Amino acid sequence: MPELILTPGAVTLDDLEHVWRQGLAVRLDDSARAGIAASAERVAAAAAGDAPVYGVNTGFGKLASVRIAPADTATLQRNLILSHCCGVGEPIEEPTVRLVMALKLLSLGRGASGVRPVLVELIEAMLARRVTPVIPAQGSVGASGDLAPLAHMAAVMLGEGRATHEGREMSGAEALAAAGLTPLTLAAKEGLALINGTQVSTAFALVGLFDGFRAARAALVASAMSTDAIMGSTAPFLDEIHTLRGHRGQIVAARTIRALMDGSAIRESHRQGDTRVQDPYCIRCQPQVTGACLDLLWQAAATLRIEANAATDNPLVLTEADVIVSGGNFHAEPVAFAADQIALALSEIGAISQRRIAMMVDPVMSFGLPPFLTPDPGLNSGLMIAEVTSAALMSENKHLANPCSTDSTPTSANQEDHVSMAAHGARRLKRMNANLAHIVGIEAICAATGIEARAPLPTSAPLQAAVARLRQEVAPLGQDRYLAPDLVAAAGLVAADALAQAAGGLLDEVRA
Repeated sequence: MPELILTPGAVTLDDLEHVWRQGLAVRLDDSARAGIAASAERVAAAAAGDAPVYGVNTGFGKLASVRIAPADTATLQRNLILSHCCGVGEPIEEPTVRLVMALKLLSLGRGASGVRPVLVELIEAMLARRVTPVIPAQGSVGASGDLAPLAHMAAVMLGEGRATHEGREMSGAEALAAAGLTPLTLAAKEGLALINGTQVSTAFALVGLFDGFRAARAALVASAMSTDAIMGSTAPFLDEIHTLRGHRGQIVAARTIRALMDGSAIRESHRQGDTRVQDPYCIRCQPQVTGACLDLLWQAAATLRIEANAATDNPLVLTEADVIVSGGNFHAEPVAFAADQIALALSEIGAISQRRIAMMVDPVMSFGLPPFLTPDPGLNSGLMIAEVTSAALMSENKHLANPCSTDSTPTSANQEDHVSMAAHGARRLKRMNANLAHIVGIEAICAATGIEARAPLPTSAPLQAAVARLRQEVAPLGQDRYLAPDLVAAAGLVAADALAQAAGGLLDEVRA
């Protein structure tokens, strides 16, 4: 299996996207090994000493005042994992679980968690030999770490729980044995190090971010197609307008749309004699709206890159200061905010896309396109209900975009009295991206149909390439037909980044 070597503290989002999309194995750079070993030695010394150290020789949470005898260290850690396996719901998809495991490696690799090198090596081996824990998706409130889901990951390392090996589900013990691996007996603090941390929330958010950028790229292509289809003006995309305001996303969005439309004969045909002074906002304000969404995605990306490289368990071993201290790095508030930002961006990209769809199917607004983009309206309904579907999905995403980070609730006998709700705030992004891919796919179908209705005038070369790629999956609309597969195919092109890639390298700036 292909392997990616990662250096804790210096991993890029590109690295993590490759891990997720390509199923790569992950191994920590050898430079991390000494720090891991040093922190484990410090914890072992604390476990053998008399001073109380949270999670090393004490109970957990509200039970932190209960002292644990050295002979019970392994039992304490094992009990912690098993008692916290309280996740419910559908299993997290295997690629995302593997990303969770890679993120856990990066956190442990910072050398502040006190785990032995053998524990890190087991996670690396599980990734290399395709032993993937079955982790229920629900149960984390995003504070004190993603406790329940990470416990399900850790349980497999003990030979408990459920896992898949080479895609076949079995018990954790059977999966390890099938891969030639031995279950681990946890040492002091190791169970706590495994389940404290934001890796599940961060993985969900990263997946939402990666797919969100693909949707944004496709939306820029589809919006340029729509602008040409309705014979919209390119004057609002002049660079001088956007540099006067100064927002990076707005400048990039305008520049991208200009480049996509450059050379369109459709555009040139109506520069003179067009009585329209201004296009509706869904055309004229594309850079301001989509660009602001890009800025949100980039801000979230910066937060998630930092979080992916962070040590987020508790307590942390500060080897240079020779202390073990309790803190709160497990609180996923930064991830919760990033997830909310991504959700807002996804919702707004879809909202303005849906208005362009509505414009194109409306004979009053589409400037000469046939009603509902059918060549024989009346007998045929064309794309009438495809627009309705896009409206339903847009509305659903608006509801899903409501913030989760503000919805704290006390847990664990009020010891954990403020929580982030990052896990489900980030988990919803998958559903939102699926909805958005369908919205943008429907826009691409409508826009391609509109462009073809302007024949013999051709659109620009990049947009011709995008239309041609769409037509490989979705045939032109003549008489009414069963349309659902076409919508699925178009959404698949958005999710696969195919429309953006067809347009060449014009969207290279629009990425994490």
